[in-house]
Amino acid sequence: MITTEFVPGSPCWLDLGATYVRPTASFYGSVFGWAFESMGEGEDMEGGMFRKDGKIVAGLGQLTEEGARSAWMIYFSVTDADATTRAVEQAGGTVRVAPRDLGDWGRMAQYSDPLGGQFAVWQPGTDSGVELVDQPGSLSWTELYTSDAAAAKEFYGGVFGWQFSDMELPGGGGTYTLITPAGLPEDRMQGGLMELPAEHLALADGRPYWHPVFAVDDCDATVARVTQNGGTVQMGPEDAEGVGRLAVCLDRSNADFVVLTPARS
Repeated sequence: MITTEFVPGSPCWLDLGATYVRPTASFYGSVFGWAFESMGEGEDMEGGMFRKDGKIVAGLGQLTEEGARSAWMIYFSVTDADATTRAVEQAGGTVRVAPRDLGDWGRMAQYSDPLGGQFAVWQPGTDSGVELVDQPGSLSWTELYTSDAAAAKEFYGGVFGWQFSDMELPGGGGTYTLITPAGLPEDRMQGGLMELPAEHLALADGRPYWHPVFAVDDCDATVARVTQNGGTVQMGPEDAEGVGRLAVCLDRSNADFVVLTPARS
């Protein structure tokens, strides 16, 4: 499970790059009940923070990179962003945004893995990350779709020291790899990765991509709000044995995310 006791290699922050900030904020407010705290005013506002029950759950920013798609970016906690950058380069990854300070809050960097999957890291200063996780309307899991699971495990294992365990999906659905931070027990699993053919990765033009999984009280009701507010559904809702009821959704700008009502233990 994801907690706010962030350790090296654990997801600690996520933000969304959107072409149009205001309608995107409205969409997620309607779907998850998030309150948006803007950093500016008017149609040209650059972005801000999403809160759930007063606690920060994610960020939203203006998409400025030419040709980039609207997508969620997941940040993993590190003790030294510069050392992580060297590890990324040595493992064959690419630096998209070199390490830089964001005031006293912390230090960040963004990368691509060797196959093009984008991710980021956060070296905490006064701010360690999001304030609410693993509760309805907040991050509960992270997931990588990739065309080469073995290569992904080698790269991310080398960079973060993650521990991996494989499980076979029911009905011949393939192998799903579970991710746990270095040195922690399996009850601290934080995400998974799954190998898919490149043609199934059309959202990112065949490249791997990470997406967040948000916990919700009622998957079907959440999916209804997604479609009522201009989003679409790629898969589901459907039941996953031992996991819960889930659906893969797209917002108005085709940024992907998953909603999950966890199975009762």
